[in-house]
Amino acid sequence: MRLLLVEDDNHVAAALSAVLARHGFDVTHARSGEEALQALVPEADGFGVVLLDLGLPDQDGYEVCGKIRKRTSTPVIMVTARSDVRSRIHGLNLGADDYVVKPYDTGELLARIHAVSRRSVQDDTAVSGEGVLRLGSVRIELPTRQVSVDGAVVQLTRKEFDLLALLAQRPGVVFRREQIISEVWRTSWEGTGRTLEVHVASLRSKLRMPALIETVRGVGYRLVTSTS
Repeated sequence: MRLLLVEDDNHVAAALSAVLARHGFDVTHARSGEEALQALVPEADGFGVVLLDLGLPDQDGYEVCGKIRKRTSTPVIMVTARSDVRSRIHGLNLGADDYVVKPYDTGELLARIHAVSRRSVQDDTAVSGEGVLRLGSVRIELPTRQVSVDGAVVQLTRKEFDLLALLAQRPGVVFRREQIISEVWRTSWEGTGRTLEVHVASLRSKLRMPALIETVRGVGYRLVTSTS
């Protein structure tokens, strides 16, 4: 996932960018509100999330958030030392999707990034009003939990469906192993890693698309949209 980091402190930005890169993010750093807005011109389709610090040198972060929201629906997470409830409410009313207070735990920040990114579906995934995900020849019906390829129904177990649906909501985005285990199995990573690998292999086999789910070494898995 491409991520726009709006942070005027170069040391903070460098440290956070390094952490995000280790978790599969492609980070673009903007040092001011104007740089951030320029990065989002003419459109922000290339960014999955904007991390917006409110203490910017040229414009108030709230003002920047409002401008971002007018030109794109890309999820925005405000990152600030302002912890009072009124500030949080103001940010959310301006269109921010989440609000993280400094100092924060890196694991929590990563979880929040993934959470807001899943709420917006990429343009290369078509979602109907009936809750249907379409990725090339693959059709995933969320309400009925039915999957078909080229019109032929594929029988999946409950966990196989949950795993596929999770990856399909953000095609191209790398999901960390720990995150998948937490959301699909509702448990911790320890002792469950082999189970995840088995389910991925089973999905590749049942869908007859070995390249559909890509293993990102040392990080996790992502769904490859070019495979259909």
